[in-house]
Amino acid sequence: MSASLFTPLPLRSLTLRNRIVVSPMCQYSSVDGYATDWHLVHLGSRAVGGAALVIAEATAVSPEGRISPYDLGIWKDDHVDALARTTSFIEAQGAVAGIQLAHAGRKASVDAPWRGGRTLDESEGGWRPVYAPSAIAFSQRTPVPVAMTHNDITRIIADFRSAAVRALEAGFRVIELHGAHGYLLHEFLSPISNVREDEYGGAFENRARFVLECVDAVREVWPERLPLFVRLSATDWTGGGWDIEQTVDLSRELTRHGVDVVDCSTGGNVHGAVIPVGPGYQVPFAARVRQDTGIITGAVGMISEPAQAEEIIATGRADFVIMAREFLRDPYFPLRAARVLGEAIAWPPQYERARV
Repeated sequence: MSASLFTPLPLRSLTLRNRIVVSPMCQYSSVDGYATDWHLVHLGSRAVGGAALVIAEATAVSPEGRISPYDLGIWKDDHVDALARTTSFIEAQGAVAGIQLAHAGRKASVDAPWRGGRTLDESEGGWRPVYAPSAIAFSQRTPVPVAMTHNDITRIIADFRSAAVRALEAGFRVIELHGAHGYLLHEFLSPISNVREDEYGGAFENRARFVLECVDAVREVWPERLPLFVRLSATDWTGGGWDIEQTVDLSRELTRHGVDVVDCSTGGNVHGAVIPVGPGYQVPFAARVRQDTGIITGAVGMISEPAQAEEIIATGRADFVIMAREFLRDPYFPLRAARVLGEAIAWPPQYERARV
């Protein structure tokens, strides 16, 4: 029997109330990594709106792992309390609180996008060095990163592990590791950004090693009862780069390391890559990974209409949809989708009078 957009989804000890997930969306609204009232309202309103899982933005596991000086952080114990306020509210609305743990790698130390996203130097709140698997800049306008030593690798893996401990203390019940969009984990995977000649570079199994070691470190401290996601860019959209075949191979390996879900995105690692953007353009990658590996997948990318989301689930191309921009336009998308699709779901009692 096929699932629908409003069929509950079990994930280890959790059950998502439907198949609609709020994607991590950077808000560039933190100071020194602390969550603010903006995060409470931004994330909390999507939980009120009926989403099943609300995933907080790419949250840096170390100060130099931020994309910008304004990113959310979880590199110190003091970050926990502010995050816990948000997770408590999300859970009270019947949604599950998730967090994306991230390190920006060579794409770190830039300004907020509405100010142009240019590279910042130390006098402007930026930092040096930025780290990557190899000393290859993302573009002509970004600095050449420092190639990570074995000590750097060990330290950053430990940062992911410590961040997972804090995430649990803050009340999150899903962790997603950010292995996409040209950030550090993706940089190790792609032969375009990783030209190392040690055990972390070269052959597929070497380029995948850092990601798997981060997964193992997190899974060691993340309870068995709670699910672990990994977001991958399924292709670099460039010949000779990371591609869907390697994504399938890595997804098989991830299942053996305790990962429950692969969140299938694309791109972000090659400046100027030509990407055929259009409604649902990344859904075929989720479908391929799901079909070839059996792992649970989430589909992302220009999913904006209830019928479109329903079709993705009903045809088995993904197990749930992960939405970003549409949730910026409409925090109550699940309530609207239920009405359009003729599904009877509970509304917050405070909003019930507006239901008809």
